[in-house]
Amino acid sequence: MDTRMDTQTPDTPSAQSTTGATDAARTEADEHDAHHATPQAQQNLRRVVVSSLVGAVIEWYDFFLYGVVAGIVFNKIFVPDFDPTVGTILAFATFAVGFVARPVGGIIFGHFGDKLGRKKMLVLTLEIMGVATVGIGLVPSYESIGIAAPILLVLFRLAQGIGIGGEWGGAVLMAFESAPEKKRAFYGSLPQVGLALGLMLASAVIGVLSWLLSEEAFLAWGWRIAFVLSAVLVAVGAYIRLTVTETQDFAKAKKKTEEVRFPIMAAFRHYPRTILACVGARFVEGIAFNVFGVFSLTYLTNTCGMDKTASIFLIVGAALVMAIAIPFWGMQADRLGRARIFGCAAILLGITAFPAFWVMHNSPDNLLLVFLAIALPFGIIYGAAYATMSSLFSGSFEATVRYSAVSFIYQFSGIFASGITPMVATMLVSANGGEPWYLCTYLLIAACISTVSTFFIVRLHGRESLPDAEELALANQKAGEQAEALTLANQK
Repeated sequence: MDTRMDTQTPDTPSAQSTTGATDAARTEADEHDAHHATPQAQQNLRRVVVSSLVGAVIEWYDFFLYGVVAGIVFNKIFVPDFDPTVGTILAFATFAVGFVARPVGGIIFGHFGDKLGRKKMLVLTLEIMGVATVGIGLVPSYESIGIAAPILLVLFRLAQGIGIGGEWGGAVLMAFESAPEKKRAFYGSLPQVGLALGLMLASAVIGVLSWLLSEEAFLAWGWRIAFVLSAVLVAVGAYIRLTVTETQDFAKAKKKTEEVRFPIMAAFRHYPRTILACVGARFVEGIAFNVFGVFSLTYLTNTCGMDKTASIFLIVGAALVMAIAIPFWGMQADRLGRARIFGCAAILLGITAFPAFWVMHNSPDNLLLVFLAIALPFGIIYGAAYATMSSLFSGSFEATVRYSAVSFIYQFSGIFASGITPMVATMLVSANGGEPWYLCTYLLIAACISTVSTFFIVRLHGRESLPDAEELALANQKAGEQAEALTLANQK
């Protein structure tokens, strides 16, 4: 288990650890860094980073393309004639469906990623995501096939969710586990840039199409181009991912992996409080992204009356700031501590929501001010939280259960932290008469929960762990004997 959490000295063990454990951890870290100093390891690390980043860009392009379009297109062509607010809520409900499917994908791909390896699962998640996204682009409208249109939309959205459910954990682990011990926060942050670039790409493609086409042409067929383009991106990403090798951490953990039959169950059994703390820590990250990256587009367009194309490009600009900020914060996390940066960013996200939405609500015609109001919390502060979250969570678990644990945490918390946020935001703003203060308060409460949870992640570090391979083997043998005795008793 990675032990570099919130100190400036690398690999500082828990206060509960013995001196012998300290020496062993440092020796293992030195061996790890020596391995990664070889030319072959450095070349593989570069391939891993590129493949994880490109794959993450494609995955997030696919996934957030749906989020960008849901509030401005799907409420018009896939939902029957409802009140505009109701139509938007229903469109975002199909957006939430993907988040409900994500924990399923996280459990499935996390299990096989811990048992068979990270690389194989990442190629498969990419293919599932690409097929589903192209399918969404080809679904006929409600006027053409009636109720079958939203049903097909939901089915493809479910497939998207399953694919992304296994993607995030695998991508960050490939980079995190392939990196030198003292640079894991930095390299673990690089796949996170894929979120910003994927959002930029999705928003930019939709923005360009909106600018080139009339409103009627964009609603009729223009938006579909962005979804079908995913096929080309998936082919490129799959090719790059096939060139990387498996991580050293997985190879070392293979013996213990053979004794862990169900990694997710082992994670819950041996890391229950750490999992709960990580779920709480992720709360504000999911809400903040969907408030600033997804809902703000609908808010600026529908509530504040800003031009749709201008709104999209403002968010694209903020995502560009985020893409630059994420590697910077990753480097700082290796120096200052992952939890320290994540916790500070979490509370600041809640505080800065109020001035950010005040500017959007009162000065929608001042594009520079609105850009700054989005770029500060979304590009810089959110960038700090997202950059450090991957290494903070990954370093809390041993490699044997790491894929399953971090995938479950990220995807399960995404149901209520991300999936329902656009709907909740729409309802809160509507209940507040079009003003954003209920929504900002909601974000502040989430920020407080996440800040406290981060404190507990640090407190729990080193206090929860898996037994060694021999203890696991004995436990499995004992469980097998008990099951055999129970079977014989039932037969009698």
